[in-house]
Amino acid sequence: MSSKQSVLIVAAHPDDDVLGCGGTIAKLGKQGFAVHVAFMTDGVGARGRGKAAAADAKKRREAAQKACRILGIKSASYGSFADNRMDSVDLLDVVKTVENAIARYQPAMLLTHHAGDLNVDHRVVHEAVLTACRPQKGHPVRTLLFFEVPSSTEWMTPGSGPAFAPNYFVDISSTIETKMAALAAYKAELRPWPHPRSHEAITHLAKWRGATIGADAAEAFILGRAIA
Repeated sequence: MSSKQSVLIVAAHPDDDVLGCGGTIAKLGKQGFAVHVAFMTDGVGARGRGKAAAADAKKRREAAQKACRILGIKSASYGSFADNRMDSVDLLDVVKTVENAIARYQPAMLLTHHAGDLNVDHRVVHEAVLTACRPQKGHPVRTLLFFEVPSSTEWMTPGSGPAFAPNYFVDISSTIETKMAALAAYKAELRPWPHPRSHEAITHLAKWRGATIGADAAEAFILGRAIA
């Protein structure tokens, strides 16, 4: 893939991108790729309504904007689907949103959620991306990757969904600190150890994924499709 081509991250919520592939985003940006992110929901709407909810949504977007700057993301778009209620809308509406982002950015690589996550928004986004990335002649996406999100991917019980069995790894030894700095922008979403969304757990996961490939730190993916 030429460094002149773009990469698209489709994430259900602001912070999923950093949790799932923040180190990879930073690495691609340093290599000259234009990385774009499409968020589908505000990430907080399910927690309440009214003025407090609006304030929380504003803070979450500000955190997302800060994290995007740290990672070197070229642009971010924010969808209006209901947080943790994406199963209540027609899948076609989500597909069209993803298709519009693909048409706009013409990404050669697209990264999104794993099919077996516990969070329903993650699963809907995954299915929508698959539909939007049907391998038809002239489609720009040549590589399709699915990432893991701590506190969702590993919380799905065996047999309730497909297991996350990574077969594609990105060495993020040089960008793990950038990933953690971006995560710090979402400090309101982080939890104390031993929660999987704690600073320590996220670092340990990156170190373990790195150890499985002989690197200091890595992010793991399932390769959905690669067209050479």
